[in-house]
Amino acid sequence: MAKKVPIAVVRRLPRYFRYISELYRQNIMKVSSKELSEKMQVTASQIRQDFNHFGGFGQQGYGYNVPTLNNEMSQILGVNENFSAIIVGIGNLGHAIANNVNFTKRGVRILGLFDSDPEKIGKPCGVHVIADVASLPEFCKKSRPDVAILTLPKNAAKDMFDRLKELGVRGFWNFSNTEIRSEDGVAVENVHIGDSLMLLTYRLREMSDDSEN
Repeated sequence: MAKKVPIAVVRRLPRYFRYISELYRQNIMKVSSKELSEKMQVTASQIRQDFNHFGGFGQQGYGYNVPTLNNEMSQILGVNENFSAIIVGIGNLGHAIANNVNFTKRGVRILGLFDSDPEKIGKPCGVHVIADVASLPEFCKKSRPDVAILTLPKNAAKDMFDRLKELGVRGFWNFSNTEIRSEDGVAVENVHIGDSLMLLTYRLREMSDDSEN
């Protein structure tokens, strides 16, 4: 992509991809921006504007070819890149992510799970066996993971980020409840589950205020 795409557009792309992929699985061959807008509750104009950042995809009077759009979205989001990942920190959240997120559907292969707790090291988690974080330098040198999923305590996350960055990891999915900033050559996506919950409680409070007026 030659031009910078607004982050608000980028954050809508996975949602577009989910809907398009579902249409593709249903063998639906074409869809209009109006039909997409009804499913996604985003205006047709917004959908067209968002897609135009990547070339448009559609044909006037026809709409969008679903297989083509599914393929284009896969490429834009890197689903076809076959990225590899490790999970560091196999507590309750790390265990849940390892066992419940469909990584292969999103184009990511989990290569290994790591923890520092002797009680967890050597125990199975899904199809993997939890390894010692002390083995990360050797593992990263050999397997070269693209992504590290951090489900660590807040006070351990930044040090682990620095270690893994030095070991060549360039993408971080951070669940550690602390902000880690992206740097040159390194991408970070900070996930705050509590923020999502507070957005829900905000909306509930608004509904309560509206009902009282």
